[in-house]
Amino acid sequence: MQLDKIDLNLLRYLDSLLREQNVTHAANQLGITQPAMSNGLRRLRDLFHDPLLVRTSDGMMPTALAIQLQPRVENILQSVDEVLHLGQSFEAESSSRVFRIMASDYAEATLIPPLMKKLQSEAPNVILDVMNPSDVSFHDVEKGKVDLVINRFDTLPQSFHQKSVWIDHFSCLVPADSDLAKNFNLTNYLSSSHVWVSKTGFGVGVGIQPEEIQKLGWVDGTLADLGFKRNIRLFTRNYNVAMRATEQLGLIATLPSLATRLMEGNDKVVVLPTPFEVPPIELKMLWSPLLQHDPGHIWLRSTIAGCSKAIAESNNL
Repeated sequence: MQLDKIDLNLLRYLDSLLREQNVTHAANQLGITQPAMSNGLRRLRDLFHDPLLVRTSDGMMPTALAIQLQPRVENILQSVDEVLHLGQSFEAESSSRVFRIMASDYAEATLIPPLMKKLQSEAPNVILDVMNPSDVSFHDVEKGKVDLVINRFDTLPQSFHQKSVWIDHFSCLVPADSDLAKNFNLTNYLSSSHVWVSKTGFGVGVGIQPEEIQKLGWVDGTLADLGFKRNIRLFTRNYNVAMRATEQLGLIATLPSLATRLMEGNDKVVVLPTPFEVPPIELKMLWSPLLQHDPGHIWLRSTIAGCSKAIAESNNL
């Protein structure tokens, strides 16, 4: 092959086709027509003397050559992106860019308000579009359709970049007028009714089976190791619901400490240390390697890192 005979823009087509494995979806991603993408696929097949994508009963599937090409094409496009961004800068003061962030409601409630306050003074026209974990798929993040994912993660894709936001410990939210608040120990904790809340990772969640202790997370896993089990009466994925369940229903909520501090000033609840030691949780932010060298994205990550550091320091995390 001779470079002067190759349209390097075809590599963008190939990258999108191999990610989407669908001509129409790949065309939509690049903002071109479906016939233009079909023509691009035909030219790619001629260029590599290989069909690259083959229609099967499961949809379009990559050939062996296409599978070998995919990581190499990604690396080439990332290198080109780095070259094009050399010397460029992001003018936060004048930018009106929209950044899409997927965040759990724990992260959204504790991090986003201070972050937004900082943006109002430093980047008044920048817009944040905060999405729920159920709004976002792994592929959305991989393709760079979502700028950042901020959550707790059981497992992390090795291809993603990541940075710790903070490490938080657990506290208990207890009805202020309850006997438990006056005599808070493990025995009374276990005899009380509880609300469970969690949403890790991203994507659509699944229903909870109370008997599957190993899938209930940090708190219940720790109790199981001690030979105990909570009496959970309500399962939710929303931290605000969990906190209101303490206030309105008298259920005990065992939550990350920063979340419980959102209830400070509410005289119907009190925040107490857990009556047993629970391993801390780490909030992380993840992003696609496609966005690693984008100046605006670098600015956003740096701004979030500075904001989260201030929050951690002010709360003694």
